[in-house]
Amino acid sequence: MAMPLRQTIRVGTYLFEQKLRRREKFPLIVELEPLYACNLKCEGCGKIQHPAGVLKQRMPVAQAVGAVLESGAPMVSIAGGEPLMHPQIHEIARQLVEKKKYVFLCTNALLLRKKIENFTPSPYFAFAVHIDGLRERHDESVAKEGVFDEAVEAIKEAKRRGFRVTTNSTFFNTDTPQTVVEVLNYLNDDLKVDEMMISPAYAYEKAPDQEHFLGVEQTRELFRKAFSGGNRGRWRLNHSPLFLDFLEGKADFPCTAWAIPNYSLFGWQRPCYLMADGYVPTYRQLIEETDWEKYGRGKDPRCANCMAHCGYEPTAVLATMGSLKESLRAARASASAK
Repeated sequence: MAMPLRQTIRVGTYLFEQKLRRREKFPLIVELEPLYACNLKCEGCGKIQHPAGVLKQRMPVAQAVGAVLESGAPMVSIAGGEPLMHPQIHEIARQLVEKKKYVFLCTNALLLRKKIENFTPSPYFAFAVHIDGLRERHDESVAKEGVFDEAVEAIKEAKRRGFRVTTNSTFFNTDTPQTVVEVLNYLNDDLKVDEMMISPAYAYEKAPDQEHFLGVEQTRELFRKAFSGGNRGRWRLNHSPLFLDFLEGKADFPCTAWAIPNYSLFGWQRPCYLMADGYVPTYRQLIEETDWEKYGRGKDPRCANCMAHCGYEPTAVLATMGSLKESLRAARASASAK
């Protein structure tokens, strides 16, 4: 796990405070979706299938910032849609950073070089660029040529200007251990991004492509082979060692979707940003009125093949913080990846 020391201390302190307060359910990071519109039509995405009227909506700044503050989460992932299409996205990010929230602005990077002047480097802010493979593979996944090259140039420009840059890579059953290794080697060694996040694709109900999502055993085999030969310890992966164990099938966890709640144009989405079983207007209602026990693998058929970080990384983090042995292991992994 390559989380910066300042952020590690902040999150660790936050978790300790929750334990002192004996809170059973609390957010680690909020998935904030201030719009659904996007300038790409990725085959594995179910977000842009909303009606045209919804795709035209943009969440007001005060509403977006207020939702994060309401939850109390120390971190925010701003997604969508494509956040850089929101005319006030820089103001949302600025106000959250001002409140000392760690902000990850997820983007396909097509607009990044054009919009970068609106942002200021900060230890509390990072661009999270979506990269699903090297040039041919990435452009195929987003159904548009030239996107990979633009994303690479945008990453270089952002790093030149002093921004933290992370990446998020989603893998499908068309991937092999070799394609995983190739893209992570490139991001880690050539582009030298600060951190990398990885996840098996979730089978969005409305995604145009329903044939290429990974099953549990496929996921375990893919990452077990990709992580072999010392790769796992060398890459600057922004995950706890226990979550990487989970991806390999060395450990299993229950889903804790409540730890990464989603707030979108429709309100707080239950149970997570991958599934929509209704919306509520307040964070308190989300936590108190959602039947969390009915979700997860073995409980809800929609969760059968889910191994996404939004449900299982929080479980791994909580397990890490609750164990001195695992905490030391995570600290060693973080130090060795830098």
